[in-house]
Amino acid sequence: MAAFNSGLILSFGEMLIDFVPTVSGVSLADARGFPKAPGGAPVNVAIAVARSGGQAAFLGKLGDDEFGHMLAGILKENGVSAAGVKFDVGARTALAFVTLRNDGEREFMFYRNPSADMLLTPDELNLDLIRSAKVFHYGSISLIVEPCRSGAPKSDGSCQICRRTLVLRSQSAASSLAIS
Repeated sequence: MAAFNSGLILSFGEMLIDFVPTVSGVSLADARGFPKAPGGAPVNVAIAVARSGGQAAFLGKLGDDEFGHMLAGILKENGVSAAGVKFDVGARTALAFVTLRNDGEREFMFYRNPSADMLLTPDELNLDLIRSAKVFHYGSISLIVEPCRSGAPKSDGSCQICRRTLVLRSQSAASSLAIS
C-alpha cells in the first residue's frame, strides 16, 4: 500500500479487549477458548492509517489496569500516537466476547458497567491534539452515554473544538475488526 501524508487523522472512542473464540461458527456458549485481541472500530481505523503510512492518533480512555496499559503499548507499537489516551483508576478496560456464527452474523457480549472508555469527560480531552487533526473520526458507540457523549461532535457533524476538521463517524457500533 502506498504511503500518504495528508495530516493527522485522529480517532476518538473505544479501545477494548476482544475475546475471539479459537473456532468460528459456534455460539459464545459453545466456544471452548477465547484468546484476547485488541479491538474497537475507532482504534482499528487509527492503526490502519498508521500502517498505510499516515499520521494517526487515538483519543480515548482506558482502565489503569494491565489490559489498558497493554492496549496503549499496542498503539505505540503500530505507530499511533497515544497523546490522547487517559487512564481511569476507578474503572476497568472494556471487554467484549465476539464470535462468528454459522449464519455469518457476529455475536457480541460486552462487559462495560461502566468501563473506562465510557467515562471520558470533556475536561480530559486533549484539545491541542484535536485542533491539530485534519480528520476527526469517531465511533458511534461513544455517543451512547454521558460523560463520553459530551466529548464527541454533535449528531449533525458540528464540533466547536474541531473547527476546519473533517469529521467522520463509523457506521456501526459493532464494526470492529481484530487487530493483528
